[in-house]
This record gives sequence, C-alpha cells and structure tokens, in this order.
Amino acid sequence: MNREYLNHNYFTDVITFDYTDLDLTAGDIFISMDQVKKNAEFYRVGLEEELRRVMIHGVLHLVGFKDSSSAEIRSMREKENEALHLWLKMD
Repeated sequence: MNREYLNHNYFTDVITFDYTDLDLTAGDIFISMDQVKKNAEFYRVGLEEELRRVMIHGVLHLVGFKDSSSAEIRSMREKENEALHLWLKMD
C-alpha cells in the first residue's frame, strides 16, 4: 500500500487516508501488525503500547497533524506521547 498509494518504497507501520471534509472527520487507517511487532521489539516496549501509539498516530493525521518535516515530527511525537499517557492512565 505504501508503494502503490504513496510512492514510498519502504515498510511502514501505519498509513492514513484522510477524507475529512469541513466539520466531518473521516478516513481509513491501515496498520501493519508485522511492522508494529518489529517496532515494539526495536523500541523495547510492549506490543499493545506500540499498537496504541500507531493508532494514535493515524488519528492525529485525521485531525490535521503532519509528519513531513523535523518540526512536524517533533510535534507529532509530543501529541502521541500525551495521548498515549492519557490512554495508559485509563487502564
């Protein structure tokens, strides 16, 4: 999907297709569990935590966050961490 729709020649953990229109937030979020498992091992976190992070990442794209530049990536990571912290606190 990454190659076909985004012209990226690498694996990714999450792809978001944003169909948001005016006041309606809509889209598709596709998650590669194989890549999520690899990420969890690489970052030495649990699979469930890493899955939550990529889910949050996809939703952040739907509400307007980008991750093309270094500044955007930093902002995205901050929001991911905030949301993940809140989610983990609810458990």
